[in-house]
Amino acid sequence: MTERRLVIIGGGPAGLSAALAAYEAGERDILILERDEALGGILNQCIHNGFGLHLFKEELTGPEYAERFIREVADRGIEYKLKTMVLTISHDRVVTYVNQTEGYQKIRAGAIVLACGCRERPRGAINIAGTRPAGIFTAGTAQRLVNIEGYLPGREIVILGSGDIGLIMARRMTFEGAKVKAVVELMPYSSGLNRNIVQCLQDYDIPLLFSHTVIEIKGRERVEGVVIAEVDENLRPKPETAREISCDTLLLSVGLIPENELARNAEVELSPVTGGAVVDENLMTSVPGIFAAGNVLHVHDLVDYVSEESAHAARSAVKYLQGADSKAEKEVLRTGKGVRYVVPQLLNRDENYEPITFRMRVDNVYRQVRLVLKVDGETVLAKKKQIMTPGEMESLEAASEIVRKLKAGKQIVFELEEENA
Repeated sequence: MTERRLVIIGGGPAGLSAALAAYEAGERDILILERDEALGGILNQCIHNGFGLHLFKEELTGPEYAERFIREVADRGIEYKLKTMVLTISHDRVVTYVNQTEGYQKIRAGAIVLACGCRERPRGAINIAGTRPAGIFTAGTAQRLVNIEGYLPGREIVILGSGDIGLIMARRMTFEGAKVKAVVELMPYSSGLNRNIVQCLQDYDIPLLFSHTVIEIKGRERVEGVVIAEVDENLRPKPETAREISCDTLLLSVGLIPENELARNAEVELSPVTGGAVVDENLMTSVPGIFAAGNVLHVHDLVDYVSEESAHAARSAVKYLQGADSKAEKEVLRTGKGVRYVVPQLLNRDENYEPITFRMRVDNVYRQVRLVLKVDGETVLAKKKQIMTPGEMESLEAASEIVRKLKAGKQIVFELEEENA
């Protein structure tokens, strides 16, 4: 068994940003483990633009955004292993991995940053009736087939779910000559960014059907059509509204799940809401020395925020390696009206008053509201918003003086208020 100070699991945007931040913080013993054949993660297949607007103040494609980080990693000589699958991590930070050249290996890490990203929900997670014909893909798989492999999955498409990948693939399939007949969304609102609804659907006259779902898939050898229906307020299909749409392909964009099998191996406490780890303001999990950031922690809407969050996790990991105390009493951060979750979920009651970025999502569409942070009933931070939707992540920046109040308080709550309240 070898020993390394910092092991980063994942070589996508989260892992690359974490490695660079750790290097800038003074750490030199850094190892990135990536299961794919190239660094960059999911960005390599995201050939559309819209990346980097927040971080670089310019519009980049996914590969261009990744390349900026890959080049910096190479320039600093940070070590990474490709085609390397991490099998398990243990509670005492032993990383087991396998690859073609080294075989089966173990590393004892001083600290670990989980940057494993997320995965798509498959058909089995949503229980659609029908046989198992060819022509059913997750939106991300279809994206890889078109953008990396050069295959067109189908000619007549229905997309279930209005997540960002599904919206982007509606436009991409249209570019390739396919006919996207409809995007069907179970909820009365989209789970994707509003800009993607405009740029990917409305600009190409692709219908978006809210409060609808697919109740049956037709076809035996190949998809021949889908049956869709409206749903009621309890999200149950109304049989009398059922109608068939002929198509040869169904793309599923029905949600992303943090890739947390490794965290579960290490007995990390997971949030039932986000599916990711429960972390404190340093992004450390319930297991000392194991940190999490990016989509493995909670699903983000912008990669820029993934990079920022991962850099913070890496800086915290370096401080941990340098002997920072992690044994302070922790306070649970609560969510009130309208706020589905907040990350971090815990706050250390210590004397570190560095600014904290809180990220969260709301549970419905709200207009003319304030996102407020309350300590013992008193509002200490507020942010006005004309509209808030579940598809867009919100954030509150707490300066040092606010953090001091939070750590002195007894009950900390994030919630929404009407603007005139």
